[in-house]
Amino acid sequence: MIGSLRGTVLERFTPNTILLEVAGVGYLCNVTSSTFGELEPTVVAFLHIHHHIREDNQTLFGFTSRIERDTFDILLATHGIGPSMAMAILSTYSPTALVTVVASGDLAALTIVPGVGKKTAERLMVELKSRLHLDGLSSGESIDSVQSSAADVRDALTALGYGTDEIRDTMRLLVSASDSETMLRDALALLGARRAG
Repeated sequence: MIGSLRGTVLERFTPNTILLEVAGVGYLCNVTSSTFGELEPTVVAFLHIHHHIREDNQTLFGFTSRIERDTFDILLATHGIGPSMAMAILSTYSPTALVTVVASGDLAALTIVPGVGKKTAERLMVELKSRLHLDGLSSGESIDSVQSSAADVRDALTALGYGTDEIRDTMRLLVSASDSETMLRDALALLGARRAG
């Protein structure tokens, strides 16, 4: 079993796959969309690996942090969630953001993930509440206000004409704030920077 790899990124393949050269051997690793964006060819990277073995296939999933890999493992232990769905979830929400979504009971946020409908979101919400560490929110932070702010920002961005993919990617990068005005300002700054780039 492979637990981690350190090497140089040789190539990138869509969707979200990199070729990592380690001591002359190339390893194909599936990564999240944010990691894929960071790991340009020639970059030296260290990845925590989940080595997924089936009868007919072996697949490597690479993560830049241990908490991301641990969250992936938790998602895989959830009924009905396979590697592709788990990666889609982590490509939409960082582990910290996912904890916030689950703690707040925000079903609408989960349905932003490609392939997650209402029923899957409801099942995920129930199972993840018992598996994820939900103490990531500071004691003074209101879950209701975080949930409300995130929903307000999504609605505002939709009304401004931004697409689902743009909104999803931006929400993943946002740091949760208790007021929607701050979150919306940060979201628009991120979107503006992306379009300018």
